[in-house]
Amino acid sequence: MDMKSDIEIARAARKLPIAQIAARLGLTETDFLPYGHDKAKITHDFIRGLEGRARGKLVLVTAINPTPAGEGKTTTTVGLGDALNRIGQRATICIREASLGPNFGMKGGAAGGGMAQVVPMEEMNLHFTGDFHAITSAHNLLAAMIDNHIHWGNALAIDPRRVTWRRVMDMNDRALRQNVVALGGPANGQPRECGFDITVASEVMAILCLARDLADLQDRLGRIVIGQNLEGRPVTAADIGAAGAMTVLLRDALQPNLVQTLENNPAMVHGGPFANIAHGCNSAMATRTALALSDYVVTEAGFGADLGAEKFLDIKCRLAGLSPDAVVLVATVRALKMNGGVARADLGAENVEALRAGCANLGRHIENMRAFGLPVAVAINHFAGDTEAETDALRAYCDGRGVRAIICRHWAEGGAGAEDLARAVVEMTAGGAAFAPLYPDDMPLWNKIETICKRIYRASAVEAAPGVRERLEEWQAAGHGNLPVCMAKTQYSFSADPGALGAPEGFTIPLREVRLAAGAGFVVAICGQIMTMPGLPRDPAALRIGIDVQGRVQGLF
Repeated sequence: MDMKSDIEIARAARKLPIAQIAARLGLTETDFLPYGHDKAKITHDFIRGLEGRARGKLVLVTAINPTPAGEGKTTTTVGLGDALNRIGQRATICIREASLGPNFGMKGGAAGGGMAQVVPMEEMNLHFTGDFHAITSAHNLLAAMIDNHIHWGNALAIDPRRVTWRRVMDMNDRALRQNVVALGGPANGQPRECGFDITVASEVMAILCLARDLADLQDRLGRIVIGQNLEGRPVTAADIGAAGAMTVLLRDALQPNLVQTLENNPAMVHGGPFANIAHGCNSAMATRTALALSDYVVTEAGFGADLGAEKFLDIKCRLAGLSPDAVVLVATVRALKMNGGVARADLGAENVEALRAGCANLGRHIENMRAFGLPVAVAINHFAGDTEAETDALRAYCDGRGVRAIICRHWAEGGAGAEDLARAVVEMTAGGAAFAPLYPDDMPLWNKIETICKRIYRASAVEAAPGVRERLEEWQAAGHGNLPVCMAKTQYSFSADPGALGAPEGFTIPLREVRLAAGAGFVVAICGQIMTMPGLPRDPAALRIGIDVQGRVQGLF
């Protein structure tokens, strides 16, 4: 079957005015702020009025470790949401916003694909409602105020050598990872070493995605630790006096964005921390709002379940007071064959033995999700080249582990192609779940890191760089020991080696650095060669993106 490209399908969508989508959720014209005809923000006042409402059921969509063969997690999230609406449930989709860096780099956008997309796709993958620009501005305002404070007398006695607050931009640019600021003489400030992260790695992004309301947002921003003074004591954004102005910049960005699917079902697209270097989930405010307005909320966590799902369950759910009801684990025949050792160029040929070998990756993720006390279903995201023998083998593997595997054709058929999955989700959420995080709040920070590495990744040891354990002990003594841990690790493997596919075990996780995100409410543990400012690939997507003679975007998808 010949299919149009994602962007052609999105352009042909028959979108409803956003007021009609809002009305399906019970919003009146005063409850949302339109951004054109097809986008809107849900107001702070409306969200405050939802306190005390009963919540719908929360379904997490996650996946096996990503491969170049593709898994289709966002596509499945959208397809499942559409399918739930088709079978008579009131379902809302909650996903993250896309970062410009990956869009113009290698990964691409984040709006689903085929007949299971959220629209307007082009705007969502570009500037959308300006949330990321607001986050970038708020983050860099704090950076500017730090250097300004040092320049004008440094009343807080900030040690320029120990300023940890870097700058950010929403683009991949390896040349900015490490640099020196304030060169050019005394009028330009005091020179010091600095650097840039990508906006989606900013603590401000994490804070916006975890804040309950504007007051909580300002309080969290004030708790950001920007460095140390000359006596070695922490200095915060509140000490600098920046929290109020940062909150003003983020006031509108904190309001969840409302859009729609190709089938005109509501979707909230809000926030966008990366899952390999941040916590990888859409905003807690959007999720809680959707839960108050829907029977089911279908959300996703970035990359594979070892990263995104673990952080969703151990960070977002813990800090936002959420309790998921089920997990859908997305897998493809192609990706499992790649995990079984098949080269990308050979994935079109039937290879049942390689698929069975690659299923070890799927099995590991199933075990991990069950360890959180959650029912699990496997969504087999169907590709045209999948053979009956391969899908039979995959379903047999899942049957042997007591997990239902459902073939889904939402990419080609939209919600109609995921109705079996929707019915399975309704069935498995009927009995409730016994969700529990992986570790308790009062477990020491180092032990939390070891617990994730050994129980989720199956590492045999964690090797910390000099000074890392001492830093953790300092934070423990300073009252930060109850915080969860956000692991920054490659998404391609359970290990820190991106080439170790399948289900490796017995390896060592190299812990290079730890960062305190006191405002967000977690500690970041950076492993291996992971970077908080990605670089562009040799042939970035930007080379193929442009405008045609009609003024339309080309090459974005």
